[in-house]
Formats: sequence, C-alpha cells, structure tokens
Amino acid sequence: MATLILSDKYKAFLRCTAPVEFLEGTTSAGKTTVGIFKFMLRVAQSPKQLHILSGLDLGTIEKNIITKDLGILDDFGTLVEYNPSGKGKHSLPHILLHTKQGDKVIYVLGYDNKARWKKALGGQYGCLYIDEINIADMEYVREASMRCDYFMATMNPDDPSLPIYEEFVNHARPLPEWEHETPKEILEQLNQEPKQGWVHWFFSFDHNAGLPPEKIQQIISMVPVGTKLHKNKILGLRGRATGLVFNLQQSNLILAQQLRQAMQQNNLHWVQLSCGVDTSYSQQTDDTFAFVFTGILSDRRKVTLAAEVHSNKERARRHLPPLAPSDIPPVLVDFLERQRTAWGFARTVYIDSADQATITECTKYKRQNGSIYDFAQAWKKMPILDRIQLEIGWLAHGDHLMVQETCAPLIQEYNAYSWKEGKDEPEDRNDHTVNAEQYSWLPYKEKIGRVKQ
Repeated sequence: MATLILSDKYKAFLRCTAPVEFLEGTTSAGKTTVGIFKFMLRVAQSPKQLHILSGLDLGTIEKNIITKDLGILDDFGTLVEYNPSGKGKHSLPHILLHTKQGDKVIYVLGYDNKARWKKALGGQYGCLYIDEINIADMEYVREASMRCDYFMATMNPDDPSLPIYEEFVNHARPLPEWEHETPKEILEQLNQEPKQGWVHWFFSFDHNAGLPPEKIQQIISMVPVGTKLHKNKILGLRGRATGLVFNLQQSNLILAQQLRQAMQQNNLHWVQLSCGVDTSYSQQTDDTFAFVFTGILSDRRKVTLAAEVHSNKERARRHLPPLAPSDIPPVLVDFLERQRTAWGFARTVYIDSADQATITECTKYKRQNGSIYDFAQAWKKMPILDRIQLEIGWLAHGDHLMVQETCAPLIQEYNAYSWKEGKDEPEDRNDHTVNAEQYSWLPYKEKIGRVKQ
C-alpha cells in the first residue's frame, strides 16, 4: 500500500473547512490524490447520506480516482465498497463508505452521460466532487453544484474564455497566507465578484511531496518549452493548448520600469504614440469596450503600453447602468490623460469605423468641451489575416513588446484568440483588445519592424 506524503500546503488544504474549493495547477501536482482523500473525509463528516463523485466517464473515474494507487480503495480499504453496477435500492454505480453514523452512498457519475446524471440529480446531496471541471458539461456543473452542501473541483489550467471560469472558478480567492504562491497571471483572472467561503488553491510540482525530483524533471523534459502544452501543464497557466492565433512568449513581455531603463540606456524615444478603440454595448455577451495605447520606438519596435476594458454585462451584474455612446468620451479621455502622464501624448485616437454612434459622440465632445485629441475612424483596409501575419512576424523577431502590468486584458486575449474549428479564419471572439490594438498601429505599420516585412 502506497503512503500519502503531504506538503505543508496540502496539510493546510486538508484543515480548511470552506464550503467551495477549486484546485488548479500543474500536471502531477497531486490535486486529485489529495483532493479525493479530503472529499471522502468530508463525506464521513456530512449529516447527509447521499453524495456525488463525478468525472468524464465511469472508466476514467475508476482508473484515475477509485482503483489507482492512493485512490479511494487504496486509501480506505475495508471502509469502502464499490458497486459499479449498482446494488439494492441504488441502481446507479456507487461507493458505500461505512461510518459510525451509518453507510454513506456516493453516486459515481460521468458528466458525459446526460441521461444518467439527469436521473440522479433529483434531490439534495451532502458533498459533490467534480474531476477536471474545465472539460465538464456546464449544464451538469450548474445543476449539481446547487444541490450540495460542500463542493470540490479539480482542473488543469485551460482556455480562459471557458464559461466555467466566469461562472464559478473566478469567483474564488486564495487564502491570504497562500496568495503569494498563485501565479500573478491566474490571480489577475480571479476577477469575478468574490463569493463568501469560495477558496482557490493553486498546486504545482513543488507541493507534491511524494513526487521524486527526478520524476519531475522527466515530466518537464517531455514537454517542449514555448508550447501551450508547456504553459498549461508545466507552468500551470491558463491558455488554449491548440489552435491559438498568436504564440505569446515571456520574451514579448516587459515591465514598465525595464522599458524606461532600456529607453534611457539605449537613447531611444517615441516616434509615434496612438490609441485604438473597439466597442460593444451588449449586456448579454462578454464583448467589451477596449482602449489600447501603443507606442513605436526609434529602433522600430512597437510597444503596447496599456489596455483597458469595460463590459456592460459586468456592469449589469453589479447593478450599474450600462454605458451608452455618450458615456464613452470622458472615460476614454481619462484613459488617454493617464497614458499621457505615463508615456506621452497620443494626438489621434482611432475608433472602429463600424461604430458611428461612438465616433459622433466623441466628435461632439471635442466640439462642446474642447480637446487636444482628434477622434478618427479606424483604418481597416488591410485584411485581418494580413494584420495577423504582420503581428506574428513582429512577435517572433522581438519587435512587439507588451507592458506586463498594464496590458493584462490584451495578454489574456492573446492567450485565448484562436482559429475557428476546421476553418482557416480566426474566431469572432476574444478579440476586442486585439482589434483595438490593430487600429492603433495600422496607419503606422511602415514604421514597425527591424526586419523588412
């Protein structure tokens, strides 16, 4: 029988009594092994008899959770009884956990089998466990989560645009004493309204005390550096693993202080500053108003200096009035003034030419209030694929940088902007800051790139 060895963080996790817990992190971090152990302890403590253990399908649950080393049968031995075909009055596959308070029944459900889980979700349950919730049927997650007292889910980082993040995971927060161990990129994405008692745990190789160092190195060496698989599985960061339009690398990111030092040391200056704006007034979709501030250096490198987004859907969720075209000019000018203080004056702002209402309101604002800024229609004659080709080249040659601490919305979209499944064109989503960024450089593209395009 294998021995469960626990790091300090996993010991803290076992002691935590939160009602909702999400375990996210690298591959082989021990999330499922320790998570299922705690789940069984919570089942034993629950006053309810019925509970749910769920994963992709019955075979996957058996292999990864029930019968594996340090799985349920290994951990609890004679205290548990697994009935894969049901038994007695419980016709569904289930586990019996024998406790001093009587037997606890844990239904084993695959979220791939809607007919079966629909049949099971008819009452109230004590504890719910969902393995790999990032690939789970969202209808199942919504139905099951509202019927339990305690909810635990594990996941490997995935496409940040998946609804599971917005509806569930991003409402959780790490405990203060462990917040420093959560990657900054994920902390920034835990941005939905916090829900009381919802805890986010980030686990990496370092927290799996039972994993030998040589095994860790073997796992890391098998995944090519720079791939999205490396980003998801090894670094534990969110981002689409396949089909991404851009391959954003750490070398494309720079801190503001590093940029200022490099400009001073290399005697660089801005030859062009500009701003691009893309808009969406929908309260039903995740589309955003996006402002992107761009600079072109005297060495022909383009630097995205800041990105800011606003969402009417998010405002509706917070019971705030939606933004209308007439609300945009002062918000936009405030953004421009902050960037002027930080980096310099960008005289011309390029606004999506499809949004004549916003352009009209900005023009009226300038006429009525006076403004040093000119509001122009975006130059959109270059096809989208040609824009993408230029940007991919700039990224590859180090001619496109992003200021890490002020471009979070753009970085997030670059890690999610993908090609349509089975088609040679990009998806029409995760692209509002991408579009705004393009509007900012399209009129000045000839000034960008140290390598001839």
